[in-house]
Amino acid sequence: MLALPDGTLPVAPALAADDAASDPACSILPQPLDSQQLLQGRRELQILHQGQIYRLQQTRQGKLILTK
Repeated sequence: MLALPDGTLPVAPALAADDAASDPACSILPQPLDSQQLLQGRRELQILHQGQIYRLQQTRQGKLILTK
């Protein structure tokens, strides 16, 4: 990266929420979502993704299984 004439490095402008959602760099490391927040006390959750239904299940041992 090239320094500015005063010797400082340029700083990228902050992204608005809408810009961040469409910025590919922001999708590299998405913020983790707590599984309890998704399941909300249930042991199974159905997720509709591109017209297909997936099941997210929590096992007795606390592991997660995603099936189509």
